[in-house]
Amino acid sequence: MLASEPLPAPEKARVGRDLQRYSADGERLLAGCIPIRVNPAKDGMAAVQVLLVSSRGGKGLVFPKGGWETDEDVEAAAARETVEEAGVRGRLEMPMLGRFRYVGKPDRKHSANTQVACVVHMFVMHVAEELRTWPEQEQRQRHWCSVEEACAKCRHDWMREALLSWLQQRGWSLPPQLPAGAQSALPQPQTACNGQLNGLHVAS
Repeated sequence: MLASEPLPAPEKARVGRDLQRYSADGERLLAGCIPIRVNPAKDGMAAVQVLLVSSRGGKGLVFPKGGWETDEDVEAAAARETVEEAGVRGRLEMPMLGRFRYVGKPDRKHSANTQVACVVHMFVMHVAEELRTWPEQEQRQRHWCSVEEACAKCRHDWMREALLSWLQQRGWSLPPQLPAGAQSALPQPQTACNGQLNGLHVAS
């Protein structure tokens, strides 16, 4: 089932964390997407292309994600972050793919040496529109690639885990060659389907 169309593209990205949501345990709550497009002339995993974007610091390729704020629901947050960072709009697959955890950088609520646990609510977005201009176009580049390439090039283990979870839900064979540790990061099928928290990953 697909959710309704996301909100119109903003003219500029939101900044600051004044409206940032936190869990009762102090975890920073985020939302993001794995943007995909499907070639109807092909079948199965071969038909899927995945969109990665360059990280703002230029240290690799990532899926778009960012803070979930208090004035929006999680679906709107995921769609907003995706259009801000990747410049694409589309429909979100429902239910949500899952929640994934990692250790992030400290913010104003924490001291400089504190490791902040982050929980990212991830969706799969079926891209319907690729914008010519978008808020972070000067900071990021878009990279469409195959599922296999996305697994190999994705910077963070938890993002790779999210993509592998989606493949597993569909009963597709995993890419034959994965980066070291990728297989061990793969959760059990019910983990992503039920939206439970996965293992904690440390962001580099």
